Amino acid sequence: MVATSRNVKLSSRNLDVVYRNLKTNTEVVALHNINLDIIEGEFICIVGPSGCGKTTFLNTVAGLIKPSRGQILLDNQEITGPGADRSMVFQTPSLFPWRTVIKNVLYGLEIQKRLTDETKKMAYQYIEMVGLKGFENYYPHELSGGMQQRVNLARALTVNPSLLLLDEPFSALDAQTREFMQAELLRIWSETQKTSIFITHQIDEAVFLADRVFVFGARPGRVVEVIDVDIPRPRNLNIKRNPKFLELVDRIWSIIEQESTKQGFANKKLKEN
Repeated sequence: MVATSRNVKLSSRNLDVVYRNLKTNTEVVALHNINLDIIEGEFICIVGPSGCGKTTFLNTVAGLIKPSRGQILLDNQEITGPGADRSMVFQTPSLFPWRTVIKNVLYGLEIQKRLTDETKKMAYQYIEMVGLKGFENYYPHELSGGMQQRVNLARALTVNPSLLLLDEPFSALDAQTREFMQAELLRIWSETQKTSIFITHQIDEAVFLADRVFVFGARPGRVVEVIDVDIPRPRNLNIKRNPKFLELVDRIWSIIEQESTKQGFANKKLKEN
């Protein structure tokens, strides 16, 4: 779980996140003793049973949640809150309906007071990169769901983050569009080489996208296994029919199934007590 070579981009050390339920005055341990390293330029996917803390971990990296114990380091600097060095792509596009594509993409630069002729030029380049050239002056309601998520991705990239965080960005899309967007994301990532952390419930999506897949265990969330996806890049969607690909998917599913069974047993015991 801890890298020993190449440049480490993100490190999590002894990370715990504990929530307190004010109504019941009880604590819920969302994450426990997370130790991992992510390498510069890696594409990492995190999977695991529902409620295992995947999004909690991503929000902690984003600086939206403070650790209860331990720390997260980005470029050897402790994360203490949100910062311009990280961009988040959420499940839903979260675009401003009164803004055109280009104005939505420029929004992050406006907030950071970095709107210049050079950064505007960069925004147009990212719009072209995500396949939306010619749609710059369209409004969100004039775009499909997949196109809206492309705008969201272009907005995240335009601020030139050090780390790209993606929280199930394709979950609301239909199956065909989702597959197409997976391939498009890999194409875009290959051009930008941004260090990326991608949360998903879809195992084949994780194997298709990732250099490594971090499997989180049932609550309290923890890293139970790290799977190296030793499938050459570039990848196309046909790889999903490859026996090696299917073997990796089955292996990860098996781990998650075991963890889900543990969680179900723990919940049953809790109810009995």
